[in-house]
Formats: sequence, C-alpha cells, structure tokens
Amino acid sequence: MPLGRAVCLTLTAAERHRLKKMAYGHKTEHRARQRAIVVLLAARGRGNARIAAETRLHVDTVCTWRGRFTDGGLPALADRKRSGRPARFTPVQVAEAKALACQLPAETGIPLSRWSCPELAAELNARGITDSISASTVRRWLREDALKPWQYRSWIFIRDPDFRAKAARVMDLYARTWQGKPLDDDEYVISADEKTSIQARCRCRCRCRCHPTLAPGQARAARVNHEYKRGGALAYLAAYDVHQARVLGRCEPTTGIVPFMNLVTEVMKQEPYATARRVFWIVDNGPPIEGSRPSTA
Repeated sequence: MPLGRAVCLTLTAAERHRLKKMAYGHKTEHRARQRAIVVLLAARGRGNARIAAETRLHVDTVCTWRGRFTDGGLPALADRKRSGRPARFTPVQVAEAKALACQLPAETGIPLSRWSCPELAAELNARGITDSISASTVRRWLREDALKPWQYRSWIFIRDPDFRAKAARVMDLYARTWQGKPLDDDEYVISADEKTSIQARCRCRCRCRCHPTLAPGQARAARVNHEYKRGGALAYLAAYDVHQARVLGRCEPTTGIVPFMNLVTEVMKQEPYATARRVFWIVDNGPPIEGSRPSTA
C-alpha cells in the first residue's frame, strides 16, 4: 500500500550489492530494474517526489515499492502471486481428452487412421465432453504428457518359421564364425543390397540446373534453381565388406538377378576376393547363385 510519508531505508552490504546488480545488469527485467533504482535512491535519503521525477514514475508507485522493501526486504520486490483467470476446463475433462488421444480412432468408430489436434477437439465437442475447445488447447494438454497420437512407428511381424536359424547364420558370419569354426584370414563376408529409383543427374551441378546458380552476397544466401535436368531413375547395387568396411557398388537400369550377378562378377574379379578361399554373400530374399566361386548365406 502507498505510504503517506517517506520511510528511511538502511541497506546492508549484501542488499546494496544485490540491488546494484539488479539496477545495472544487462539481463535484468525493466520492472525489476526500476524497483531496484527506487530502493537505491530511497536509501540515499531522497524523497518520493524527487525519486518519481528522476525515474519518471508516479509518486504512488515509488511509495509502494519503498514501503514493500521496508516491510519485506528484497523478496518483496518480486510480483505477488495472482489468482489469474479461473480454469475453464476441469481436470476430469483434461483426463478424458488425454484418454481419447491414447485410443485408436477405429476403436471409437471414427474413420481416421490417427488422431490430430483439430480432430480431437471436434470429437471432444461432439461427445459433449467440452462445450467448445480449440485445437491449440488440446495440443497444450497433450504436450504436458508428451503425447503425439499423430506419429506412429511401424514394424513387421516375423512369419518365417526358420527365421531363428537363418538369423543365427548371419550373426555368426558377422562375428567371423561359420558352422562353429572361426573364419580364416582368406575368408570374407560381404553384405549386398540395392537402392532403387535414384534420380540420375549430370555430374556438374551448374550444368544440371536449368538456370545458373547465383553467388551469395551481403545478407543474402546463395540461390540455387530448383529445376534440373533429369537423367532417369537408376538402381544402385552395393556390396559391403563387413569386416574391412569397404563398399563396392555399381549402377544398373533396373534390379533383378542379372544386375545382381553383374555386381557379383565385378566384386569377385577384384582382390582379395578373386584369390580368396571362400567369400560369403549375405542377401535379402535373393535367389540362389549358381557357381562355385561365391558362397551365400
């Protein structure tokens, strides 16, 4: 409450040091800086009217913070707790909204694959859980418990009855073991896979684009035209030497047994695989390879 007359203040060394940091700190809030300056000027014996004139504050404001510091010290310079606006939604409504977000839409009869905040808000209003609620309010509720029903992670159930035996052979090869015996130095393990639908472009980036790239300037990033000349889609077949961390690859117009055998032939012509005693090839769902040179797992 504003006081009728100025109150004399006496500061301790710690209080004076703290108030000076608040008054002259670069990261101090403006309101906290003003309150600290009022207290420091009052501690120098200046009157409320003079402090108001120097700080360009109302005299009642000066009296208020001067009186609060006299009664409560430094903690009294902080804002008092306010009740704020009454809560519009009850905790039960918030819990029901989160419970609905944790259910699959198909279980509730909604023709959706997954929830979104606007859809959740519309469903809460349709069920009568809330009279009117916005999507931003629902998003804020879900953020409290890190709920993101619009995201999902897919997985595949293993249906192969021989998966354990097949996986054991592959894991043994990765650990340089075959049929319970360690691999020799002249035995190698190669894992092969393919990447399809790769957009082919010319080697030079400037020539590939339909318009030349603009160099960066002052306060401006480099500009690259989004249109480029397409060279068709190619497939990249790669063979990875598991234990030597070496990648050998080639591009093909398409995938299949013939492009894969081209990769095998190219790899097996190179050293050290050409003179190796055994080379194990690990492929996914690949057909058996005829011939005695490459061994498959």
